[in-house]
Amino acid sequence: MTMDIRIDDLRGAEVAALLQEHLDDMAQHSPPESIHALDLERLRRPEITFWTVWEDGLLLGCCAIRELDPTHGEIKSMRTSKHHRRKGTAAFMVQHILDEAVRRGYQRLSLETGSPAAFEPARRLYARFGFTFCEPFGDYVEDRYSVFMTRAIQRS
Repeated sequence: MTMDIRIDDLRGAEVAALLQEHLDDMAQHSPPESIHALDLERLRRPEITFWTVWEDGLLLGCCAIRELDPTHGEIKSMRTSKHHRRKGTAAFMVQHILDEAVRRGYQRLSLETGSPAAFEPARRLYARFGFTFCEPFGDYVEDRYSVFMTRAIQRS
């Protein structure tokens, strides 16, 4: 079985359900003002490219990249379905986004994730791919429920 990643138009019921799972999970660990996950409408903005990952007709996960400027992208909406964890989906998505950042000519890729213990697996995943902690970027501000990570993009 092979994972297939594709640009998604965010119109499918399965995708809406996965994003709702994502938002519900964020609400369990952070107060509303500290949740930076995007809903369907905000993910449809032109500066955002949204992908879904499938295997044998099953939705495994989703991810997005938001262009902050022509040299800087942000990872958004990284989510592996609770039914399909520990299959390598998250690593597959991070690598896809890194490859896309290179293709776009970005010099930097950044992200925001949660600081509570529930987000530790995400922080470890990003660290494994060379992301390091940084100050808030873009429109973010210091928030005790958030951590910020970034990495330089090396062109081949």
